[in-house]
Amino acid sequence: MGENNALPLAGIRVLDAATYIAAPVAAAILSEFGAEVIKIEKPGIGDPLRRFGAPSGRPDASLFWMNESRNKRGITLDLGKPEGAELFKRMAVKADVVCENFRPGTFERWGLGYDVLSAINPGLVLLRISAYGQTGPWAGKIGFARMAHALSGVGYLAGEPDGAPVNPGPSSLADYVCAVYGALGVTLALRERDASGKGQVIDLSLVEAMFRSLDQTLPNYKMHGHVRERTGSQTPAAAPNRNFPTGGGGWVSLSCTNDKMFQRLCQAMGRPELAEDLRYALSDDRIAHRDEVEGITQDWTTSMPREAVVEACDKFEVPCAPILSIADICAHPQFLARDMFVALQDELAGEVVLPGVVPKLSRTPGQVKSLGPDMGQDNSTIYRELLDLSEDEIAGLRGRAVI
Repeated sequence: MGENNALPLAGIRVLDAATYIAAPVAAAILSEFGAEVIKIEKPGIGDPLRRFGAPSGRPDASLFWMNESRNKRGITLDLGKPEGAELFKRMAVKADVVCENFRPGTFERWGLGYDVLSAINPGLVLLRISAYGQTGPWAGKIGFARMAHALSGVGYLAGEPDGAPVNPGPSSLADYVCAVYGALGVTLALRERDASGKGQVIDLSLVEAMFRSLDQTLPNYKMHGHVRERTGSQTPAAAPNRNFPTGGGGWVSLSCTNDKMFQRLCQAMGRPELAEDLRYALSDDRIAHRDEVEGITQDWTTSMPREAVVEACDKFEVPCAPILSIADICAHPQFLARDMFVALQDELAGEVVLPGVVPKLSRTPGQVKSLGPDMGQDNSTIYRELLDLSEDEIAGLRGRAVI
């Protein structure tokens, strides 16, 4: 890559002291755009994500770990030991960002609160991700993504109208949504630091990241007292607008959010007269006769294979997409054309295919260069280069289980 198109975060150093998913994924996103990310793990134990999920063929490195610790260098350090905390502070002096997601108060108990870190490095940005936030009556309560789905209101809306609430998508959805907000918060803080020279704390909760996705649910309740309920795949504000089965067992997601789209759907179905029917012509009328109009649509979608439904909708510019499994996705031309599969080689695991970088930058696109590191693989290099420790000092730290 040429000198004039260096990655946007080149020269930024991130200490990733977090575990599991949200904050480590935020750090991984930063790494894709040029930040040097140093993953810090507890000696002998490591990040539990190493043992979470499907095996890779590499000892102590699940596929989950290899994906979400992409591009990172790896060291071990026991932050709970005073000597370990002192080493961390020495590294923080030379860092731009620290990521952590321990229960609120843990960093302070280790003597690593932001008052301490900012005193030794006023420009340091601290990303703190927790289940419920650093303040409030639930701040110290343990929680994971499932709890965030539940408390945020998103979990209440997931499922069929007459069924139990279900988990919205993958069980870790809140972690990934929060990770994007985390990476955004870091870039915003770094941008502001360019002007002020000062760092700051980013206080981010899994719950609030999910709560922000509830579109008009909050203002609609506050203004009209409307409590939104589960509607399955339907959209209350439009019809037909849900997932439909197709002939042969596949499914499509089809959306008609205005009258012109419905007119085009009627043409696609070979039923142009429906657009003139007073029961269906206008959006409010279609909503009032939702069961009828969606029943007609389903009769049509089930009369042909999934691919034919999508082709007919495309012909008349009706928004429609097949509902794909991961097997379908891996063969889909859109994903292939967009470089959404990155294949890397591992000596023990062989080829490991990871999701590509998002978003796509035209001049300085992000990169995935390496899989998650072995535990402590960069101890000697980083402690020697960053802290000027000798091999004897590093060996001593190792012998005392500090690293």
